Amino acid sequence: MKYKIVVDSCCELPQDLKNDMRFEIVPLTLIVGDNYEKEDNMEFDQREFLDVVVACPECPKSACPSPERYRKAYETEAERVYVVTLSSKLSGSYNSAVLGENLYHEKYGEKDIYVVDSKSAACGETQIVYKIMELEEKGLAFVEITEQIERFVKDMNTYFVLENLDTLRKNGRLSGVKALVASTLNIKPVMGANDGSIIQLGQGIGMKKALAKMAETAIEHAVEAGKKRLMITHCNNLKAAECVRRHIEEKLHFKETLILDAAGVSSMYANEGGVIVTI
Repeated sequence: MKYKIVVDSCCELPQDLKNDMRFEIVPLTLIVGDNYEKEDNMEFDQREFLDVVVACPECPKSACPSPERYRKAYETEAERVYVVTLSSKLSGSYNSAVLGENLYHEKYGEKDIYVVDSKSAACGETQIVYKIMELEEKGLAFVEITEQIERFVKDMNTYFVLENLDTLRKNGRLSGVKALVASTLNIKPVMGANDGSIIQLGQGIGMKKALAKMAETAIEHAVEAGKKRLMITHCNNLKAAECVRRHIEEKLHFKETLILDAAGVSSMYANEGGVIVTI
């Protein structure tokens, strides 16, 4: 095994990659009230989790993995280790991964380890994983791959529409958004990312129009789509994800499209019905 890819559990991996020995998922912990605290691992039950969130008056939270947990993930015979995490503006996962790298070097010495701040989440992390695999398969040098990934992250666009923004708001993840429209009017904001922070890009009356607005925004800002992948994460809303895919693919052709159901952390922030798009 020449390389290993470590991701935090906000990254949506298709089942074949979850079973691939080159991959390791380092779980965050999901916390809802006093009675629900579980690792976001392969045993995550989305339906159970969403029901617990609805029933609990307290806002769900997550706890990032420890630096030590990341250090252990770097203990591998692979020559190169790539680590992809949630945006550092949204979680402490990135900082933990970097501290884990320092711990590894202190204990074992030099090794090629590259920690990537995705400046995104969910399928945004998946985008980076696929790009790393693509570059490794080309046989590029480690430093060349890291340079290309830095550019890839800067060029990647993230968009999302959620049924509600309560979890993001209550956990302080909307500090960069100056004003949000009233939810009582059924106006759904179209959100995006700017250097890893959440921003508002537009809005629509109801989910259907907001999703269409998101698709149009993605189409408008897409560059060289034929060289890229379209990835869509949904939280128990496959119908909406398919609708967004069709809308975008009517105007743009991609080398591959992936639709993924939300993992634990993504489910917590997206809430039921949320849809995330990355290009």
